[in-house]
Amino acid sequence: MDGDKIGKADQVMQNPQAMAALQERLESASHTPSTIMDSIPIQVKRRVNALKQLQVKCAHIEAKFYEEVHELERKYAAMYQPLFDKRREVVTGSIEPTDEECEWHSEGEEEDELAEDMKKKATVEENKEDAVPEEDLKGIPGFWITIFRNIDILSDLVHEHDEPILNHLQDIKVKFSDPGQPLSFTLEFLFEPNDFFNNAVLTKVYKMKSEPDQADPFSFEGPEIVDCEGCLIDWKKGKNVTVKTIKKKQKHKGRGTMRTITKQVPSDSFFNFFNPIKVSGDGEALDEDSEFSLAEDFEVGHFFRERIVPRAVLYFTGEAIEDDDDNFEEEEGEEGEEEEDVDEDEEYDPKA
Repeated sequence: MDGDKIGKADQVMQNPQAMAALQERLESASHTPSTIMDSIPIQVKRRVNALKQLQVKCAHIEAKFYEEVHELERKYAAMYQPLFDKRREVVTGSIEPTDEECEWHSEGEEEDELAEDMKKKATVEENKEDAVPEEDLKGIPGFWITIFRNIDILSDLVHEHDEPILNHLQDIKVKFSDPGQPLSFTLEFLFEPNDFFNNAVLTKVYKMKSEPDQADPFSFEGPEIVDCEGCLIDWKKGKNVTVKTIKKKQKHKGRGTMRTITKQVPSDSFFNFFNPIKVSGDGEALDEDSEFSLAEDFEVGHFFRERIVPRAVLYFTGEAIEDDDDNFEEEEGEEGEEEEDVDEDEEYDPKA
């Protein structure tokens, strides 16, 4: 029976008029997978299925490619690290760069110097007593907290009570998983001794997957973050900014007497970043709010890894932010038209 169908399909494919009719059917059909596949002869459908098998094999080869990319990232991360270590030493004031290392010519530098000279002359007599002697400044004060303020995705997470703590942040590192281990990367936040917690390092591990989904192999577009794990912060007494104490009045049901109790409730803070929502291991679906929070967490972790750590100084000065803005083009509608706000989040691509 199947052989007869295949034979008839071959005859159709060899008939120019039949081929023209088939082409017309394909062009008139709405372009969805089901309508396309329903519109073609069984013999052609078999060959399309063979191409899909080839596509699955391509996806598995692509997964191997990304595994090797991860190994390259790990290799070059070790080469970058001495430079990042020196960046930390300059930021913290552990070393003073030489005059030669400090030379940097930028566009409009002469105009900037002239403007600065005029500004100094105009203010030379002002606030002498309150001025901090320039020689007393060490490193680059407020380096990391300035970066956090400059980047929208981070500034939204940082609250006023977080800033005194983040002033003690000395460095952020990215570490890649070792060969043979499941794909992951770890963010390390290094803090100087402070009055808020005892940890010298706070960590966040992002676990990744780089293999096609058996149920939907064609959706594979490279490694994606699938889970993350924070760390326990050893807060000093009364310094935990992730909780707040509130007072509540309670009335006794029988006697009608009132009492006041105090309880701790969660508080918005950047440091909740180290206590993320856990992906359910039993396959239970998260609610919509949890899914959104987790997706935002993954985006922040990816941004630290791909942008902030490698290019920290440019986010401090704002130059990297200008570059990011240049990647977006404003589209102007016709006069009288307005852009309609769409309540959708952009899809996150870990490769971006």
